[in-house]
Amino acid sequence: MKNITLLGGTGSIGQQTIDVIKEHPNEFQLYAYAFGSNIEEALPVLELFKPSYIVVKDREIMESLKRKINYDAHIHYGVDALNEIVSLPDVDIVVNAVLGSVGLQPTLEAIRAKKQIAFANKETLVTAGHIVMEEAQRYGVELLPVDSEHAAIHQCLKGENNKDLKRILLTASGGSFRDRTRDELVGVTKQDALKHPNWSMGAKITIDSATMMNKGLEVIEAHWLFGVDYDQIDVILHNESVIHSMVEFVDRNVMAQLGTPDMRIPIQYALAYPDRTDFNLSDSLDLAQIGQLNFKEMSFERFPCLRMAYETGREGGSLPTVLNAANEEAVSLFLNDHITFLDIEDLIERELENHNKIEKPDLETILELDQETRQRVSHTVLKR
Repeated sequence: MKNITLLGGTGSIGQQTIDVIKEHPNEFQLYAYAFGSNIEEALPVLELFKPSYIVVKDREIMESLKRKINYDAHIHYGVDALNEIVSLPDVDIVVNAVLGSVGLQPTLEAIRAKKQIAFANKETLVTAGHIVMEEAQRYGVELLPVDSEHAAIHQCLKGENNKDLKRILLTASGGSFRDRTRDELVGVTKQDALKHPNWSMGAKITIDSATMMNKGLEVIEAHWLFGVDYDQIDVILHNESVIHSMVEFVDRNVMAQLGTPDMRIPIQYALAYPDRTDFNLSDSLDLAQIGQLNFKEMSFERFPCLRMAYETGREGGSLPTVLNAANEEAVSLFLNDHITFLDIEDLIERELENHNKIEKPDLETILELDQETRQRVSHTVLKR
C-alpha cells in the first residue's frame, strides 16, 4: 500500500488521479489531500477516502470545510501547510497536480524529504529547472513525469544509456485551432478555445494547448528532465494523439510509446512505478479502428508561443520564469474576458523583450520575479 499526498486534488489531473486510486484500493491510499476552494468537488473525495490531512487555500475555506466533513482530520490552509504535507513521514508518493508556479516550493520540500514525486506541474521546471534538478540530484530523487509526452520518453529511455540518445520528438495534437490559419484566429472565443479535440484537461492547459505554449513549456521541461540540449528536442504535429512521444538513438533506431489519449494511464504509470498494474478504465488501443496516423511539420510562424519557449529556454537564466508568469497571467485574463486570444502571445513577447536577464537566479529572486511579471501584465491590461 502506497500512501499518497495529492496536491491540486480538484483540478483535472487531481480528479483523474482519484480515479486511479479508486480503481486500486489495495495498492494506493489517499493520505493527504490539498485543494484550493472548490469544496463541493472535494467533499465526495474526502467522504470516500477520509484522508488524515487536508490543506485548503485560506482560513475562510478551512472553517467552511470543518463544518461540512463528517470525520476527524488535520485541516490547515496556506502555502506553509502545503509544504508540510509533502514531507509527512508516512507519505510514499507526492502527486503535484497544482496549477502554475505555486507548485515550485512543495516540489522542493518533497525532494528534500526524499519522497517519490509524480508531477504534472511542468511550470516547476520551467520556472526553476536549475534549482529543482540540482536538489533532485543532491537528494537522489527521481522525478516521475505525469505529462503523457514525458511519461512516454521516460518509458522509451528505460534501460537505455542516455549517451546513446540522439534526439527527442515531442508530439503535439495542435490544440483547438490546429486547422485554422493565423488570420482565422482573429476574434475566436473562449468557448471555441476550450474545445480540445482529443484530451480532457483543465481550462488553463487547454488554452496553452491552443496557443502551443503548453508544448513550449514541455520542451523546457524535457530539457531539464532528460538532460538534453534544445537542438536535440523536436516538436511534430500529430492529430490523433496516439504516439505520445518518440526517442531517436545515435544508431537511427526510433522508439515510440503509443496509447489511447487518457491522462489516467501516465498517472497510474507514475503511481505504480517501478512496477506496472492493471488498467481497466478505458479500452485498449485499436490501431485497426484508428486506421491511420498523421504527422505534420511544426511552424514557429503559426505558433509564436512555441518559438518564444525555445528562445527563452536556450537563453536560460530568468527568462523562462518571465515566460511562464506572463503566460499564466495572460491566460487568466483571457479566461476572464479581459483580452483576446491573440493578445496572449503579444503580452508574453512584450514582457520578454523588456526583461533584463538574470543569469542564475536564486529561489527568492525567482519568486519575486514571478509576482512582478504577473502584476505588470495585469496592470498593462486593466489600466486600458
